[in-house]
Amino acid sequence: MALVFGVEKKTVPTYMKYVMGGTSGMLATCIVQPMDLLKTRMQISGTLGTREYKSSYEVLSKVLKNEGVLSLYNGLSAGLMRQATYTTARMGVYQMELDWYRKNYENDPSVVATMTMGIAAGAFGAFFGNPADVALIRMMSDNRLMPEDRRNYKNVGDAFVKIVKDEGVVALWRGCLPTVGRAMVINMVQLGSYSLMKDQLRGYLNEGIPLHLSAAMMSGLLTTLASMPLDLAKTRIQQMRVIDGKPEYSGTIDVFKKVLKNEGAFAMWKGFTPYLIRMGPHTIFSFVFLEQMNKAYKKHVLGDSPSDSAS
Repeated sequence: MALVFGVEKKTVPTYMKYVMGGTSGMLATCIVQPMDLLKTRMQISGTLGTREYKSSYEVLSKVLKNEGVLSLYNGLSAGLMRQATYTTARMGVYQMELDWYRKNYENDPSVVATMTMGIAAGAFGAFFGNPADVALIRMMSDNRLMPEDRRNYKNVGDAFVKIVKDEGVVALWRGCLPTVGRAMVINMVQLGSYSLMKDQLRGYLNEGIPLHLSAAMMSGLLTTLASMPLDLAKTRIQQMRVIDGKPEYSGTIDVFKKVLKNEGAFAMWKGFTPYLIRMGPHTIFSFVFLEQMNKAYKKHVLGDSPSDSAS
């Protein structure tokens, strides 16, 4: 009986929470990477002195025509590395926070507690994943430049080596402030609004996929609106060049000032459509993959019954 009791009390070890969190994000990235590329191209449109794209459809058409369908996955290695660092840290820390809360308070966290834990986890993950984010942005934007201006990173490892060699280690954390701010906003709004939307929609939809999809899309819309200006700032800073020792932007506020002056207020939300289309599915796939991996681990490794595996 003691043995059975011991097995029932087993929990997923901390290192596996990190592994499963990162893996779920990497699997989701493989699906939504093209949307991320379109969003990035839209955000940096105008940095060469001309408005390159009028819409996401035009970006897609030009990329397919001039670069080929495989170019939609430019920077995939950096995208996977970003998930392996950012999402692993973010979801791992969040799971530990959640376990700590349930252990000490013996119930599920409130919306405010969930948002607070999400902010802390997002900030930690964003700082840890910033180097891969810098490589990702540069690799996705490289083909739009003239051949002599391209960085031509072969993969994320090559990007790290060249960035450190040419610009120093600190360059790997370029744009870290808006990246951390963006992650905090995303986690706060995403986690809080998702729980709130599910509660509001339960009066109209039964528990299941339709409810989860509806809540996730509404949460994705709110999260996109709130986080896009910071996402644009970190994208512009991470891919900018330093000419004669002078960077194009001095910081997040400088990006906002120049964008507002030269491109207008709505430019803050450039790439809105692909960002929204990317965020909803990525959130859903990430949590679906994570839930299934958790259930499989509890069932096949810890020996829990299906009813015990539900989280």
